Amino acid sequence: MATLAPLLEKDGVRLTVDDAIATVTLTNPDKRNAQSPALWRALTEAGRSLPGSVRVVVVRGEGKSFSAGLDRQAFTPEGFDGEPSFIDLARGGDDLLDTTIAEYQDAFTWLRRSDILSVAMVQGHAIGAGFQLALSCDLRVVADDVQFSMRETSLGLVPDLTGTHPLVSLVGYARALEICVTGRYVHADEAVASGLANVAVPADALDAATSDLTGALLAAPRDAVIETKALLQGASRRTLDEQRVAERAAQGRRLRDLAGLGD
Repeated sequence: MATLAPLLEKDGVRLTVDDAIATVTLTNPDKRNAQSPALWRALTEAGRSLPGSVRVVVVRGEGKSFSAGLDRQAFTPEGFDGEPSFIDLARGGDDLLDTTIAEYQDAFTWLRRSDILSVAMVQGHAIGAGFQLALSCDLRVVADDVQFSMRETSLGLVPDLTGTHPLVSLVGYARALEICVTGRYVHADEAVASGLANVAVPADALDAATSDLTGALLAAPRDAVIETKALLQGASRRTLDEQRVAERAAQGRRLRDLAGLGD
């Protein structure tokens, strides 16, 4: 892909767009792409900045690690410059905590939008918030050196950046509980076997494998992809009969569109 001028480059996040493919890159490899509230706001802005032409979003990290999780500076009394520390947030009451964490979560939830497909391209460490960022994507292509870990519980916290729902959906309750409570590493072979990753490849083949997948995702008509993603996203919340109804409605829309009879 040719070098493109970024649409956004701030606070450790770069957004570039090449027609139907957007790439969101974490750009602080010296800190293993550790995350902060400023980075989360930049991720949210990246989602809001996507042109309508974008169909696939690739999320990646520069350097040897995808993201080593939350910057430990968050746990210091002074926190980050210009930001309330976590200690300040804890003292601010339930409403402030709820509102603030909801804003942090916005950085992750936009990757599940039905009008895009999101792919995490993961190498090295994907820990805590890094693991949850990868889980926020629809698909994951991983290098054979990947190390997923959910460390929040080990630090006396809980995973709160929207990663628990997809983790349980992918690997089941019992394994998700064990992964979260032990904080252990999940390596490439287990990630593929358990459904956390779609494919694992040698690190030097990660770019090519991700490019192959994005190309395949773009092959189907966009409207059919959007309808299919919405059907699958809602399947776990529906009964079989409700899913049958949803399938019929979606197929009706597609057939009318193909016949030129859409609204």
